[in-house]
Amino acid sequence: MSQVLDELVALLSLEAIEENLFRGRSQDLGFRQLFGGQVLGQCISAASQTVEADRHVHSMHGYFLRAGDASLPVVYQVERIRDGGSFSTRRVVAVQKGKPIFFCSASFQYDEQGFEHQTSMPDVPGPEGLKSETELARLIGDSLPERMRALAVSEKPIEIRPVTVGNPFAPQPCEPVKYVWFRAAGELPDDPQLHKYLLGYASDFNLLTTSMLPHGVSVFQKFMQVASLDHSLWFHGNLRMDDWLLYAMDSPWSGNARGFSRGSIFNRQGQLVASVAQEGLTRVREDWK
Repeated sequence: MSQVLDELVALLSLEAIEENLFRGRSQDLGFRQLFGGQVLGQCISAASQTVEADRHVHSMHGYFLRAGDASLPVVYQVERIRDGGSFSTRRVVAVQKGKPIFFCSASFQYDEQGFEHQTSMPDVPGPEGLKSETELARLIGDSLPERMRALAVSEKPIEIRPVTVGNPFAPQPCEPVKYVWFRAAGELPDDPQLHKYLLGYASDFNLLTTSMLPHGVSVFQKFMQVASLDHSLWFHGNLRMDDWLLYAMDSPWSGNARGFSRGSIFNRQGQLVASVAQEGLTRVREDWK
């Protein structure tokens, strides 16, 4: 693994400080608040450490309550709601400064045979030959906000390659559909749970901004107040984060200063490995103009 990927894996591993109580370090990605994907990944990690090894997370649903502080660790309190014959349910609360910043429920299940069907993978160009978000950031580095400039142009643990590219400083209205390829920047251990923690982390990139595409605005415009409000993630089977995955996103609705986006994640073989849904704040702040 690369050093930055090794650091991300360590970030998601968590420290057990008491039964059902874990602590995770934080990373500063240059955003106004703690990156939501970090909390998502760490919550899945915390819950997974309290269930039997042969029960795998298949869904999680959570709400972002307060902006997190990237300079402080996060404590995760896990409540063992139920362990049934086939399913286990956990509730996780992420805490900073004595207050919850996020909470979620997560469900785990034994592997089981059943009916199978899935939607088809979109026909889009593969990742080969596409520029990564890091390479694209280097082309406009001088225009990026100072607080995120150095991080935006540096090596990333998750490599993201957009299929189509727009100018974030002069956005034009377009269809609310987005496709990106992504993968971990290095080979990972054969630990199915780790790959799911990492997918939870990566699933928060690009999703909310899909709902902003029809309106010709972006997160780089100073009058936009943008934040994730909730996040749901369904795992449809095992996956590998160190091979390319296609994130196909669309936004069927926005209104009342909120945008709703959903995503389907496919592996290179066309298998649907996860589904995602998120609503976020997309507020125009006239007083920030």
